Amino acid sequence: EHVLKIPRSQFNYEIVAEKTKLFGTKTKEIVITAWPKNKSKENFEKEFLDPLLKLLPLDIQYVAKRKDDILSLIFEGPDKLILLQKEGELLLALQHILNKVSPHKVQADCDFFRKQKERELKDYARHIAGRVRKSGQNEILDPMNPYERRLVHVTVNHISGISTESIGSGFLKRIKVFQMKSETS
Repeated sequence: EHVLKIPRSQFNYEIVAEKTKLFGTKTKEIVITAWPKNKSKENFEKEFLDPLLKLLPLDIQYVAKRKDDILSLIFEGPDKLILLQKEGELLLALQHILNKVSPHKVQADCDFFRKQKERELKDYARHIAGRVRKSGQNEILDPMNPYERRLVHVTVNHISGISTESIGSGFLKRIKVFQMKSETS
């Protein structure tokens, strides 16, 4: 079953991951990337991104780079800073849309926004972990997207005695930062 709403003969796919559930259940989950046959993975920019950018009332261009199956898009141009207003809301929304329609994982950046945001988020995670260690009280962080949550989890994972856990469902989830129970007997 698929949600492309086109016959199987009209789309290409590749298997991204296979998961088998254990303990007697014979459920097998397969994750695929699918795209219509008339759409090439290599021509995604020309077939979708270029027309999309023409709809925006912005004077921006992009440079595309591929590494493995990740498509990195660096936006440039006179209106590039508009993408970064309100904590990069437009840039992140554009990346989200592109990830929904692209056969690649898309990472959008502009003016080193991702690097700066990553550094700030790691510093924030270390600061919160320090507060949790000092006070012994759990901290619940504001809702974050999967990319941001992963950065927080990985950063805090390197701090002994402190751990994290995602809370909630959906695209945006909160993170609980807590002190691990000591295992002294």
